[in-house]
Amino acid sequence: MTAWLLLLLLAQQKEGFLNVPGGPVWYQILGEGKGTPLVVLHGGPGGTSCGLEAAGTIAGRPVVLYDQLGSGRSGRPRDRKLWTVEHFVEELHAVRQQLGLKKMHLMGHSWGGSLAMAYVLAKGSQGIESLILASALLSTKDWMADAEVLKRQLPLDVQEAMRKHEAAGTTNSDEYRAAELEYTKRFVRRVRGPRPANCDDSAGNKVIYEQMWGPSEFFATGSLKSFDVTPRLKELKLPVLLMVGEFDEARPETAARYQKMIPGAKMEVVPGAAHALWSDNEKGTREAVERFLKGFERGPRQKK
Repeated sequence: MTAWLLLLLLAQQKEGFLNVPGGPVWYQILGEGKGTPLVVLHGGPGGTSCGLEAAGTIAGRPVVLYDQLGSGRSGRPRDRKLWTVEHFVEELHAVRQQLGLKKMHLMGHSWGGSLAMAYVLAKGSQGIESLILASALLSTKDWMADAEVLKRQLPLDVQEAMRKHEAAGTTNSDEYRAAELEYTKRFVRRVRGPRPANCDDSAGNKVIYEQMWGPSEFFATGSLKSFDVTPRLKELKLPVLLMVGEFDEARPETAARYQKMIPGAKMEVVPGAAHALWSDNEKGTREAVERFLKGFERGPRQKK
Protein backbone atom coordinates (compact mmCIF):
# COMPACT_ATOMS: atom_id res chain seq x y z
CA MET A 1 0.00 0.00 0.00
CA THR A 2 1.40 3.39 -0.96
CA ALA A 3 1.86 6.10 1.65
CA TRP A 4 -0.78 8.20 -0.09
CA LEU A 5 -3.37 5.41 -0.03
CA LEU A 6 -2.66 4.74 3.65
CA LEU A 7 -3.12 8.44 4.41
CA LEU A 8 -6.35 8.39 2.40
CA LEU A 9 -7.71 5.53 4.49
CA LEU A 10 -6.65 7.18 7.73
CA ALA A 11 -8.09 10.51 6.61
CA GLN A 12 -11.52 8.92 6.32
CA GLN A 13 -11.60 8.75 10.11
CA LYS A 14 -9.99 12.22 10.31
CA GLU A 15 -8.45 11.73 13.74
CA GLY A 16 -7.40 9.15 16.29
CA PHE A 17 -4.63 8.02 18.62
CA LEU A 18 -1.22 6.49 17.98
CA ASN A 19 0.97 4.71 20.52
CA VAL A 20 4.39 6.28 21.00
CA PRO A 21 7.04 5.78 23.69
CA GLY A 22 5.40 6.95 26.92
CA GLY A 23 1.74 6.87 25.91
CA PRO A 24 -0.85 7.75 23.24
CA VAL A 25 -0.74 10.84 21.02
CA TRP A 26 -3.76 12.33 19.29
CA TYR A 27 -3.52 13.16 15.59
CA GLN A 28 -5.73 14.53 12.86
CA ILE A 29 -5.45 14.61 9.08
CA LEU A 30 -6.79 17.66 7.27
CA GLY A 31 -6.91 18.65 3.62
CA GLU A 32 -6.89 16.41 0.60
CA GLY A 33 -5.09 15.80 -2.68
CA LYS A 34 -2.35 13.58 -4.04
CA GLY A 35 0.54 15.87 -3.16
CA THR A 36 3.18 14.64 -0.71
CA PRO A 37 1.74 14.92 2.83
CA LEU A 38 2.83 17.79 5.05
CA VAL A 39 3.49 17.05 8.74
CA VAL A 40 3.21 20.14 10.96
CA LEU A 41 4.91 20.20 14.38
CA HIS A 42 3.55 22.60 16.99
CA GLY A 43 5.55 24.79 19.31
CA GLY A 44 6.02 24.82 23.06
CA PRO A 45 7.54 22.67 24.42
CA GLY A 46 4.29 21.65 26.02
CA GLY A 47 2.19 23.46 23.43
CA THR A 48 -0.52 21.95 21.24
CA SER A 49 -1.64 21.83 17.63
CA CYS A 50 -4.56 24.14 18.39
CA GLY A 51 -4.42 27.15 16.11
CA LEU A 52 -2.57 25.22 13.42
CA GLU A 53 -5.76 23.84 11.87
CA ALA A 54 -5.46 26.61 9.28
CA ALA A 55 -2.53 24.66 7.82
CA GLY A 56 -5.15 22.18 6.63
CA THR A 57 -6.17 24.71 3.98
CA ILE A 58 -2.84 24.32 2.17
CA ALA A 59 -3.85 23.13 -1.26
CA GLY A 60 -3.26 19.78 -2.89
CA ARG A 61 -2.15 17.50 -0.06
CA PRO A 62 -3.06 15.89 3.28
CA VAL A 63 -1.81 17.85 6.30
CA VAL A 64 -1.00 15.89 9.46
CA LEU A 65 -1.17 17.52 12.90
CA TYR A 66 -0.65 15.88 16.27
CA ASP A 67 -0.43 16.94 19.90
CA GLN A 68 2.92 16.00 21.34
CA LEU A 69 2.81 13.69 24.33
CA GLY A 70 1.93 15.47 27.57
CA SER A 71 -0.28 18.16 26.09
CA GLY A 72 -3.46 18.79 24.17
CA ARG A 73 -5.57 15.67 23.66
CA SER A 74 -2.60 13.32 23.98
CA GLY A 75 -1.70 11.27 27.03
CA ARG A 76 -0.41 13.05 30.12
CA PRO A 77 2.25 10.87 31.75
CA ARG A 78 3.89 12.35 34.82
CA ASP A 79 7.36 10.97 34.18
CA ARG A 80 9.54 14.08 33.81
CA LYS A 81 12.29 11.98 32.23
CA LEU A 82 10.19 11.92 29.06
CA TRP A 83 10.56 15.64 28.43
CA THR A 84 13.71 15.65 26.32
CA VAL A 85 14.55 16.46 22.72
CA GLU A 86 15.48 12.82 22.22
CA HIS A 87 12.07 11.61 23.38
CA PHE A 88 10.20 13.94 21.03
CA VAL A 89 12.41 12.83 18.11
CA GLU A 90 11.48 9.20 18.78
CA GLU A 91 7.83 10.19 19.18
CA LEU A 92 7.82 11.86 15.75
CA HIS A 93 9.50 8.80 14.26
CA ALA A 94 6.80 6.56 15.73
CA VAL A 95 4.06 8.81 14.34
CA ARG A 96 5.71 8.77 10.93
CA GLN A 97 6.04 4.98 10.88
CA GLN A 98 2.48 4.31 12.00
CA LEU A 99 1.05 6.69 9.41
CA GLY A 100 3.19 5.15 6.67
CA LEU A 101 4.87 8.43 5.81
CA LYS A 102 7.71 7.16 3.65
CA LYS A 103 7.64 10.54 1.94
CA MET A 104 6.62 13.80 3.55
CA HIS A 105 7.27 17.49 3.83
CA LEU A 106 8.13 18.50 7.40
CA MET A 107 7.19 21.86 8.92
CA GLY A 108 7.97 22.91 12.48
CA HIS A 109 6.87 26.11 14.20
CA SER A 110 8.95 27.62 17.03
CA TRP A 111 9.99 24.67 19.26
CA GLY A 112 8.50 22.51 16.50
CA GLY A 113 11.27 23.85 14.27
CA SER A 114 13.83 22.74 16.86
CA LEU A 115 12.25 19.30 16.83
CA ALA A 116 12.18 19.16 13.02
CA MET A 117 15.88 20.00 12.88
CA ALA A 118 16.75 17.53 15.63
CA TYR A 119 14.78 14.84 13.78
CA VAL A 120 16.56 15.40 10.47
CA LEU A 121 19.97 15.47 12.17
CA ALA A 122 19.24 12.29 14.15
CA LYS A 123 17.30 10.22 11.59
CA GLY A 124 18.53 11.65 8.30
CA SER A 125 16.55 13.29 5.53
CA GLN A 126 15.59 10.19 3.53
CA GLY A 127 11.96 10.53 2.47
CA ILE A 128 11.73 14.12 3.70
CA GLU A 129 11.17 16.10 0.53
CA SER A 130 11.52 19.51 2.15
CA LEU A 131 11.90 21.20 5.51
CA ILE A 132 10.02 24.34 6.59
CA LEU A 133 11.42 26.08 9.67
CA ALA A 134 8.73 28.54 10.75
CA SER A 135 9.80 31.04 13.42
CA ALA A 136 12.11 28.29 14.60
CA LEU A 137 14.29 28.12 17.70
CA LEU A 138 17.64 27.00 16.29
CA SER A 139 19.94 28.54 18.92
CA THR A 140 18.89 29.54 22.42
CA LYS A 141 21.84 31.92 22.62
CA ASP A 142 20.60 33.72 19.50
CA TRP A 143 16.99 33.63 20.75
CA MET A 144 17.95 35.29 24.00
CA ALA A 145 20.06 37.89 22.19
CA ASP A 146 17.08 38.70 19.98
CA ALA A 147 14.87 38.95 23.06
CA GLU A 148 17.23 41.55 24.54
CA VAL A 149 16.94 43.60 21.35
CA LEU A 150 13.14 43.41 21.49
CA LYS A 151 12.84 44.11 25.21
CA ARG A 152 14.65 47.41 24.67
CA GLN A 153 11.66 48.49 22.58
CA LEU A 154 9.35 48.15 25.61
CA PRO A 155 8.59 50.90 28.15
CA LEU A 156 11.33 51.31 30.75
CA ASP A 157 9.09 50.27 33.65
CA VAL A 158 8.25 47.03 31.83
CA GLN A 159 11.93 46.31 31.26
CA GLU A 160 12.69 46.98 34.92
CA ALA A 161 9.92 44.63 36.06
CA MET A 162 11.39 41.87 33.90
CA ARG A 163 14.91 42.36 35.27
CA LYS A 164 13.75 42.62 38.88
CA HIS A 165 11.64 39.47 38.95
CA GLU A 166 14.05 37.35 36.92
CA ALA A 167 16.86 38.25 39.31
CA ALA A 168 14.68 37.58 42.37
CA GLY A 169 13.14 34.37 41.05
CA THR A 170 9.64 35.82 41.34
CA THR A 171 8.55 35.27 37.76
CA ASN A 172 5.11 34.06 38.90
CA SER A 173 4.29 37.52 40.22
CA ASP A 174 1.46 39.55 38.71
CA GLU A 175 3.89 42.32 37.78
CA TYR A 176 6.12 39.97 35.80
CA ARG A 177 3.16 38.39 34.01
CA ALA A 178 1.88 41.86 33.08
CA ALA A 179 5.30 42.69 31.64
CA GLU A 180 5.28 39.39 29.76
CA LEU A 181 1.92 40.34 28.25
CA GLU A 182 3.39 43.56 26.84
CA TYR A 183 6.09 41.51 25.10
CA THR A 184 3.51 39.02 23.84
CA LYS A 185 1.27 41.70 22.31
CA ARG A 186 4.14 43.06 20.24
CA PHE A 187 6.27 40.07 19.30
CA VAL A 188 4.30 36.86 19.87
CA ARG A 189 0.64 37.34 18.91
CA ARG A 190 -0.48 40.69 17.55
CA VAL A 191 -3.99 39.79 16.41
CA ARG A 192 -6.17 39.25 19.47
CA GLY A 193 -9.14 37.46 17.90
CA PRO A 194 -11.10 34.61 19.49
CA ARG A 195 -9.11 31.45 20.05
CA PRO A 196 -10.33 27.99 18.98
CA ALA A 197 -12.12 26.03 21.69
CA ASN A 198 -9.23 23.58 22.08
CA CYS A 199 -6.74 26.40 22.71
CA ASP A 200 -7.61 27.14 26.33
CA ASP A 201 -4.81 27.37 28.87
CA SER A 202 -5.42 23.85 30.17
CA ALA A 203 -4.58 22.38 26.74
CA GLY A 204 -0.88 23.09 27.17
CA ASN A 205 1.49 21.69 29.75
CA LYS A 206 3.31 24.29 31.81
CA VAL A 207 5.47 21.64 33.48
CA ILE A 208 7.04 20.64 30.15
CA TYR A 209 7.45 24.27 29.09
CA GLU A 210 9.22 25.30 32.26
CA GLN A 211 11.35 22.15 32.50
CA MET A 212 12.60 22.42 28.94
CA TRP A 213 12.45 26.18 28.35
CA GLY A 214 11.69 28.44 31.32
CA PRO A 215 9.16 30.86 32.83
CA SER A 216 8.68 33.08 29.76
CA GLU A 217 9.49 33.35 26.05
CA PHE A 218 12.42 35.66 26.80
CA PHE A 219 13.96 33.88 29.82
CA ALA A 220 15.46 30.43 29.15
CA THR A 221 16.37 28.47 32.27
CA GLY A 222 15.49 24.89 31.29
CA SER A 223 17.16 22.01 29.49
CA LEU A 224 17.05 23.83 26.14
CA LYS A 225 19.26 26.60 27.53
CA SER A 226 22.26 25.21 25.61
CA PHE A 227 20.29 24.13 22.51
CA ASP A 228 22.11 25.10 19.31
CA VAL A 229 21.93 23.37 15.94
CA THR A 230 23.37 26.27 13.94
CA PRO A 231 26.83 24.65 13.54
CA ARG A 232 25.08 21.85 11.62
CA LEU A 233 22.88 23.93 9.33
CA LYS A 234 25.45 23.53 6.57
CA GLU A 235 24.78 19.76 6.63
CA LEU A 236 21.21 20.13 5.34
CA LYS A 237 20.96 18.59 1.86
CA LEU A 238 17.27 19.14 1.13
CA PRO A 239 15.11 22.12 0.14
CA VAL A 240 14.63 24.41 3.16
CA LEU A 241 12.31 27.35 3.75
CA LEU A 242 12.90 29.72 6.65
CA MET A 243 9.73 31.63 7.46
CA VAL A 244 9.22 34.33 10.10
CA GLY A 245 6.78 37.12 10.86
CA GLU A 246 7.56 40.75 10.24
CA PHE A 247 7.46 41.45 14.00
CA ASP A 248 8.51 37.96 15.14
CA GLU A 249 10.41 37.27 18.34
CA ALA A 250 12.39 34.97 16.03
CA ARG A 251 13.74 38.10 14.35
CA PRO A 252 13.91 38.28 10.53
CA GLU A 253 17.50 39.53 10.79
CA THR A 254 18.55 36.34 12.53
CA ALA A 255 16.60 34.16 10.10
CA ALA A 256 18.38 35.90 7.21
CA ARG A 257 21.70 34.99 8.81
CA TYR A 258 20.61 31.37 9.12
CA GLN A 259 19.55 31.37 5.47
CA LYS A 260 23.14 32.06 4.46
CA MET A 261 24.26 29.04 6.49
CA ILE A 262 21.92 26.57 4.71
CA PRO A 263 22.82 25.66 1.12
CA GLY A 264 20.11 26.89 -1.25
CA ALA A 265 17.66 27.86 1.49
CA LYS A 266 14.77 30.21 0.76
CA MET A 267 13.24 32.75 3.14
CA GLU A 268 9.82 34.35 3.52
CA VAL A 269 8.77 37.17 5.87
CA VAL A 270 5.02 37.16 6.58
CA PRO A 271 3.75 40.76 6.59
CA GLY A 272 2.10 42.05 9.74
CA ALA A 273 2.68 38.84 11.69
CA ALA A 274 4.56 38.28 14.90
CA HIS A 275 5.44 34.80 16.15
CA ALA A 276 1.91 33.37 15.81
CA LEU A 277 2.07 33.26 12.03
CA TRP A 278 -1.21 31.48 11.37
CA SER A 279 -3.37 33.58 13.69
CA ASP A 280 -1.70 36.88 12.79
CA ASN A 281 -1.78 36.42 9.00
CA GLU A 282 -3.31 33.14 7.90
CA LYS A 283 -3.49 34.09 4.23
CA GLY A 284 0.10 35.31 4.03
CA THR A 285 1.40 32.25 5.87
CA ARG A 286 -0.52 29.80 3.70
CA GLU A 287 0.58 31.52 0.48
CA ALA A 288 4.22 31.47 1.55
CA VAL A 289 4.07 27.73 2.27
CA GLU A 290 2.22 27.01 -0.97
CA ARG A 291 4.73 28.97 -3.05
CA PHE A 292 7.53 26.93 -1.60
CA LEU A 293 5.86 23.54 -1.95
CA LYS A 294 4.52 24.17 -5.46
CA GLY A 295 7.87 25.44 -6.66
CA PHE A 296 9.68 22.42 -5.25
CA GLU A 297 7.24 19.83 -6.55
CA ARG A 298 6.90 21.44 -9.98
CA GLY A 299 10.65 21.66 -10.54
CA PRO A 300 11.52 17.94 -10.99
CA ARG A 301 8.66 17.40 -13.45
CA GLN A 302 9.84 20.28 -15.63
CA LYS A 303 13.30 18.75 -15.91
CA LYS A 304 12.02 15.44 -17.32
